This record gives sequence, C-alpha cells and structure tokens, in this order.
Amino acid sequence: MRRGIAATALVAALALAATACGGDASDGKDAAGDNAGGELSGTVTWWDTSNDAEKASFQKIAEAFTAKHPKVTVKYVNVPYGDAQNKVKNAFSSGSDAPDVIRADVGWVADFASLQYLDEVPAETVKKVDAEFLPAAAASGKYEGKTYAVPQVIDTLGLFYNKKMLADAGVQPPTTLEEVKTAAAAIKAKTGKAGLYLRGDDSYWFLPLIYGEGGDLVDAKNKTVTVDNAAGVKAFKAARDLVSSGAALTNATDGWTNMQTAFKSGEAAMMINGPWAVADTYAGDQFKDKANLGVAPVPAGSVKAGSPQGGHDLAVYAGSKNTAAAHAFVAYMTSQEVQVQSAKELSLLPTRTAAYEQPDVKGSEMVQFFKPAVDKAVERAWIPENGSLFEPLKVEYTKAITGASTPEEAAKTAGAEFRKILKGWK
Repeated sequence: MRRGIAATALVAALALAATACGGDASDGKDAAGDNAGGELSGTVTWWDTSNDAEKASFQKIAEAFTAKHPKVTVKYVNVPYGDAQNKVKNAFSSGSDAPDVIRADVGWVADFASLQYLDEVPAETVKKVDAEFLPAAAASGKYEGKTYAVPQVIDTLGLFYNKKMLADAGVQPPTTLEEVKTAAAAIKAKTGKAGLYLRGDDSYWFLPLIYGEGGDLVDAKNKTVTVDNAAGVKAFKAARDLVSSGAALTNATDGWTNMQTAFKSGEAAMMINGPWAVADTYAGDQFKDKANLGVAPVPAGSVKAGSPQGGHDLAVYAGSKNTAAAHAFVAYMTSQEVQVQSAKELSLLPTRTAAYEQPDVKGSEMVQFFKPAVDKAVERAWIPENGSLFEPLKVEYTKAITGASTPEEAAKTAGAEFRKILKGWK
C-alpha cells in the first residue's frame, strides 16, 4: 500500500519537477562540469537495489528523467539487495554489461572506490553535497578525502510495534531489553502471541545490540578489532537471551520475509526494522488502519540505546561510456524534489537538509520519527572492508541467536575472521 498520489500522477508530478528544478536537480552543468558538451543523449543503465514495495516507484521516478533530457534513455534494472554487492563487483571488474549508475549500500562505497570502480563526483556537485546534505550522509560517499557517491536516502533502525496488541496487554513500548522481556511475557499471557520478532540472519540487526553494550565492531582509528571484547560477548549473549527467554522469535533463514509476515499478521507484536519497511508493513492485515503502527527507539542494552546509520548512495561507474548523462541522472535522483516525493510515497528519509522543511516531509509521521533517530545513529567505519565483515558476523550472529554456538564462541570466531580480513589489525 502506498500513500499519496497515484502512480500516473507521480510520473506527471516528477516530470514537471524535473523540468522546473533547474541546476539543483538535473541540469547537466553540475553533473558534467560544464555545458560545453551540448545536449545529453544515449542510455543510462541504473542498477537499483530497492525492495519490492519501493521498486515500482523508483522505476517511474527514474524514467521521468527523460522529461528533462528527452534524448537520454534510462534503462532500469532491479537487482535484489542480497546479491547486489557481488554482482556489481563482478560487472565492474569485467566491464561486461556493467551499469552506468548503481545504488550502493553506504557500506559498499569505500570498497568500490578503493578498487577504482567509481568515477569521482564532479567538483560542483561535491560542493553542494558538502553544503546541502546531512553531514553523516555526505560522509558515507567519501573515501580518502575524495567524493565518489551522492547520498540518496539515509536510515536507521527503530522498534515497530502493534499499538492495539500492546494496549490489550497493558504495556508501553519497551525502552530497554529487560523491558522487552517483561512486555513480551504480558503479551504472551494476554494474546498467546510472541512479543518480538528479532531478525537472526542479518548482521545489521546485531549492531543495536553491540552498540547497546557500549561496543562496536572495530576501532578504525586505532586499527583494532573490538567485536570480540567484553561488550561484544555481552551483545551475543543479549541476542541469545531474548530468544531463549521466549521474548523473541527468530529464524536462521529468510529472516526478512518471516519477520514481516509475523508482524503484519499479528503473530508478533513488535519487530526491529527501518523506514524502508513502512510501505510493506502498511500492507499487512494488522495495519489496514495505519494508525495502529507505532515506532519507538530501539531498546537500550545495559549501557545505552544505539542504532546504526544506514542508507544508500548513488555512484557512477568509472568505465561508463556516458558519464555526463550518468552524473546528471544521479543529480536528478538525489534532487530535493525526488527526495521529497520518496519521503511522501515510501516514508524514506531524505539526505538533503532543506527537504525536511517541505510540507510533504513534515507531514510524514514515520519520517518525523526516524529523523531524530538518524541524528543519534552510530556512524559506521567507512573502510573498504566494511561490507566484507558482515558475512562472517552474520554466520556467528545466527549461531549465537539460535544456540548453535555459545556467545563466547561466536565472539571469538567473529574476531578471528575479522583479523583475517583486516590484515595487520590488532
């Protein structure tokens, strides 16, 4: 279910915006560096990693770019997020059928840039990114002092909850993991349903747990692995405790689908998720009345509440045969008009500071919740190995949360695997 204007009206509105927005959105001057090259033309192939609830809107938005540049053809390709990092690297390394523009997780940019796969963002656009975008979002597109990507959306995690189920059980949204267990027991007693669905097959969902214990995966400044220190062990213990206590359901495979299904159907009263899940969540039986969906900060561990900075950036392939049009496309897709439209339709958070002053963004309850959460989110280490760390962490997180390994074993193994990847780190 989507909010706001219908798809046909969306295309028309974006076409009008693309025509009217001038240099801020798509005028080729910022993207290509000058106007000497004349009218843009050719094909821009965009590999988009958005989910099923988002991709139809993003395809229409992307194809509306031709209203400003009628001689440019946009070829939209949706690439499943789970396959995207390796698929993009393979395409870039071979140069065969590589896209001109990619939608990259913020954790991938430094990796791709270190391999010289990305074209630098034009200088005039860099000035705008540094001046007009959220500082944390702008940082995700940089590597070794240069800018290789423009932030499209920024996000973090929050606690989604079913207002009716919590009210029926007489509990408030929990603010700590201990309160999660207390609330879950009341929900189980009243409804027979689970309190929380905790995704157990994705490393991103482990991050609030380790931040909540005052820890982090690595200390990039001192080149030290920290996932296996005392805070890391506590984080793995916290994950296991939520499941073994009965407070949370989990699953070692297809966690996204199982989590969404359980929450949307009322089998679980709470889940931890991000703004990208709002549109799909509204499609569930429990949320035909959208007012039944509540979002609160991620519950704190024993030290604090902490949630990771996430999001996606747009970057141009260094080997593109159409870099001028590709950079213009990135400028358009990250323009204020498009970001406001995405916030209205999909509850996604803009990366442009001024976008938050627009009525359609101010009017989005979910955006207004998540923006303060993003402001307090923990910035990840923007190192090339960032994405590579997530695979061994996922394996150990899954083992710990399901009881296949002890928390101590999971932390120790994760640390050892990290040091193999981060050669020379302590």
